Amino acid sequence: MRLLRSTDLALRVLMRLAVAGESSPTTRDVAEGMGVPYTHLAKVVAELQHMGLLAARRGRRGGLTLTERGRTASVGAVVRAFEGDGDVVDCEGPVPCPLNSACRLRGALRRAQEAFFASLDPVTVADIVAEPTGALLLGIAGQPGPRPT
Repeated sequence: MRLLRSTDLALRVLMRLAVAGESSPTTRDVAEGMGVPYTHLAKVVAELQHMGLLAARRGRRGGLTLTERGRTASVGAVVRAFEGDGDVVDCEGPVPCPLNSACRLRGALRRAQEAFFASLDPVTVADIVAEPTGALLLGIAGQPGPRPT
């Protein structure tokens, strides 16, 4: 199974914020640190904020912070939210599959997809940034410099 780019970005944003400590990096800081376009990351941040997993403050002292809900969020729930609950394959597309009425593959793929999500359900954001990952994340992302007061 291949995750959407937005799902990957959402998980990496949550991981980055989980190790941010007292700093509140901006969306631009995180985008630059991850080497991704600001506009793409801004959409992901907006969705994560809508889900209650992070808080975003605007202005001079603004920035992103992980909420307690975000720290304890299930990785499976985040992946489900960004991936959607659609089928792995599109059997009803512009040219419907001729096996559609008697296909057993669709059900097998659906069960495999659910098993994938279920295996991620008990894993939290806090779990995936536990040592040694947290220290490594800080080294890769770098800490944003102090903001002018």
